[in-house]
Amino acid sequence: MMTSVDTELLRVLADPLRLRIVTLLARETLCTTHLVEETGARQTNLSNHLKVLRDAGVVDTEPCGRFTYYRLRPDVIDRLAGRFAELAESARTAADNKRACP
Repeated sequence: MMTSVDTELLRVLADPLRLRIVTLLARETLCTTHLVEETGARQTNLSNHLKVLRDAGVVDTEPCGRFTYYRLRPDVIDRLAGRFAELAESARTAADNKRACP
């Protein structure tokens, strides 16, 4: 069953730019400058999206001099993937369940 935390995480990841950021961070740890180059988004817009991802616990930060690097937290993605796997299994086992119409 999806929890309110899972629902919030889905809402966070539903934004196309945030999903793009997560996809890029799945490949490597990047700083804001790299993410601006990769996405074409403005730095202020990107920073706002990164704050949402940080607040949701999807990414961790690592200060490095005057830059901040962002790293994806795979455990969060694993947890959400597990919820979807549970839903898929439930759908498989319930495929023959049909409620009669009144």
